[in-house]
Amino acid sequence: MINAKKTVAVCASVIGITAGMAVFLPATASAATYGGQCGKGYAVIDSRSLGGGTVFLTYNGKTNCVVTVRDQPGKPVRMSAGLRPSRDQRDVVIDDAKYTEFAGPVKVEAKGECIDWGGLIGDDDVEVFKVHCG
Repeated sequence: MINAKKTVAVCASVIGITAGMAVFLPATASAATYGGQCGKGYAVIDSRSLGGGTVFLTYNGKTNCVVTVRDQPGKPVRMSAGLRPSRDQRDVVIDDAKYTEFAGPVKVEAKGECIDWGGLIGDDDVEVFKVHCG
């Protein structure tokens, strides 16, 4: 797992989070389930299906956490999980590498703020902007 702050330019090349633009893909049947990767006290507040898995957004009352989970573990594939406060598009917490099961968790404290989050499995990515404010 890599938890590092990077610039938006790096993130744009990894999962494509850019200001003011969202990608919404049609929901697909997914066997991926959240397995507590973010730690104790986190509950799933949102999710998006990807080809081969699901990106989960969780929250514990103070900190947001994103994890991208594959439907079935297998050969390592490129996966990403990314998260940032919407107000600060330069600082992104991202995990991007080849994984067999999941990418992340990545965490950002943003109580009372909007967040941008997303994930990637292979060539399929999803991005969500300015959500879960407050």
